Amino acid sequence: MQWTLVIPLKPLARAKSRLSDTASDGLRPGLALAFAQDTVAAALAAPPVADVAVVTNDALARRELAALGARIIPDEPSDGLNAALAHAAAVVRGSRPESPLAALNADLPALRPLELARVLDAAAEFPRAFLPDAAAIGTTLLAAGPGRELLPAFGTDSRARHRASGAVELRLDVVDSVRQDVDTGDDLRAALALGVGPRTAAATARLLIPGQ
Repeated sequence: MQWTLVIPLKPLARAKSRLSDTASDGLRPGLALAFAQDTVAAALAAPPVADVAVVTNDALARRELAALGARIIPDEPSDGLNAALAHAAAVVRGSRPESPLAALNADLPALRPLELARVLDAAAEFPRAFLPDAAAIGTTLLAAGPGRELLPAFGTDSRARHRASGAVELRLDVVDSVRQDVDTGDDLRAALALGVGPRTAAATARLLIPGQ
């Protein structure tokens, strides 16, 4: 199976507000972009991935992520994460209707292509499936097979919401890089311990992070 991934990214100026205890207002947009760049680069390197589409209205992110090979989809609804994902899913399904589709978080800076491939291979066994985040509360990947609606329910308690929607929870070991999203300083420390991509490594070199 060759997958299409959809990655949502809010305007960089508003991204990663929960990192305020670790990074200043001036540094957080650059961190958010670095996370997204490393996520997109790793996703494009995963063997089952044929296409990565980023849904965003941020001009800098659009330019930088397109340079990596991502397709850019404007966030025309401008009505939050789930509306953006539903819109992007409809756009990509218009050109690749028989492709399996997955929504992937943009803040997975330690993402490993082969671990992502393992998650997608497992997801291919089900009509809809999801991977919970490292905190076991949220979701980092939501997958839908050909002809199936994505039905995203990201946000507070999305693990429970996706399970309630009928998606199968993937219970996999050794895919920590796909589960480790970054919202807080503790998340960032965990990602750094796993080993982040080059852009995040460069961006975090400017930070003094306790425990590192």
